[in-house]
Amino acid sequence: MTLPAFPLLALGLILWIGAHLFKRVAPAARTALGDRGKAAITFALLLGIVLMVIGYRGAEGTFYWSRHPALVGINNLLMLVSVYLFAASGMKTAVARWFRHPMLAGVLLWSVAHLLVNGDTPSFLLFGGMAVWALAEMAIISAQDGRWTPPPAKPVKFEFMALAGTVIVYGAIAGAHYALGYPTFG
Repeated sequence: MTLPAFPLLALGLILWIGAHLFKRVAPAARTALGDRGKAAITFALLLGIVLMVIGYRGAEGTFYWSRHPALVGINNLLMLVSVYLFAASGMKTAVARWFRHPMLAGVLLWSVAHLLVNGDTPSFLLFGGMAVWALAEMAIISAQDGRWTPPPAKPVKFEFMALAGTVIVYGAIAGAHYALGYPTFG
């Protein structure tokens, strides 16, 4: 007997959100776990991703809108910016000095981009849930950590490395989408 896809998707999302928020909502409990906690959190995150992918691929729901060529173009542009925000966050480029949460902003853009081209119930749960998580995480981090100090400037070569990494990762993501049967460019 197999579990229905929609609950797997929801459970994966709950694991993802719970694992990320654990150290923020229960810092003493997270600290008490020590290094064992890192392994448990990593396992929960990986299991959450697997469950979200399996659940999303198998979930069915009501369609409210479908892909439109204009929305596909907007989606692709937002995804390119989203991938760049991840790179900028990791490399602490100029964008990471302009605002506090570039990686979470990238998740938010990723979510919005996917909702533009996937107007069905499973997408609302997955991408809407990830958008809500990213916004909540930004608010919690900002509230708990107080005043933000931007990271120091890095040499300009990091900007070019982030741009090159963005193009490579974006190409890999597009290729993976095609391999899974989701034509990225329409």
